[in-house]
Amino acid sequence: MSMTDNMKKAGTGAFAENARTIGYALVIALIIRAFLFQPFNIPSSSMVPTLLVGDYLFVSKYSYGYSKHSLPFSPPLFDGRIFGRQPHRGDIVVFKKPTDNRTDFIKRLIGLPGDTIQMKHGVLYLNNQPVPRVRVEDFVAGDEFGNVRRIPQYQETLPNGVSYTTLDLIEESVEDNTGVYVVPPDHYFMMGDNRDNSADSRVPSVVGYVPFENLVGKAEIIFFSTDGSAHFWEFWRWPSSIRWNRIFKWTD
Repeated sequence: MSMTDNMKKAGTGAFAENARTIGYALVIALIIRAFLFQPFNIPSSSMVPTLLVGDYLFVSKYSYGYSKHSLPFSPPLFDGRIFGRQPHRGDIVVFKKPTDNRTDFIKRLIGLPGDTIQMKHGVLYLNNQPVPRVRVEDFVAGDEFGNVRRIPQYQETLPNGVSYTTLDLIEESVEDNTGVYVVPPDHYFMMGDNRDNSADSRVPSVVGYVPFENLVGKAEIIFFSTDGSAHFWEFWRWPSSIRWNRIFKWTD
């Protein structure tokens, strides 16, 4: 065998080894994403002030068990959930939007099966009882032009003790006054913390009640956050665009 043949054989062996290594890495990544943790980024302001646009967080896939939506592209391999565990009121949940079973949404779980939900003059009523809320310091929102807006902010506490802050962008908005919603069996009622800027279970044509099967996982921890002031290629501006105080922050 010539030296050239030996070089070709060595090159083929190295390529095959690299291909196997990449294949193993992809399989491991798929297993982690499907069964343990999935990265998720916040694309909208519906969960402000808890989650900001540009936050990147990990979602635990095992928190509620597994459904077809635990896998990429939601293949119809089975119905229902395997190792299913019920979510808790107040959890921040990633789920597939029921109206298309494809789009990922992230909201706070407010209503459990059998609950009645209603908004009256901006106050959340749960099973005919107002959920306590306390006015706290205004949320200060700024834009890229330096304009600042102060938004009323409230601390809301659910019956199980979970406490978080909400925004009230518009006084007496349509979202501040609703009819009564009755959560069906095996479904949940989701709401954004930015109450006047959230398409959630209050809007049946967009979200409505969320089936247990559609839950993807529970938001756990922010691992990266950027305010969007630097483009991808502006690497010299990356340090100033990163929200360092939000990295490794647990979600409420």
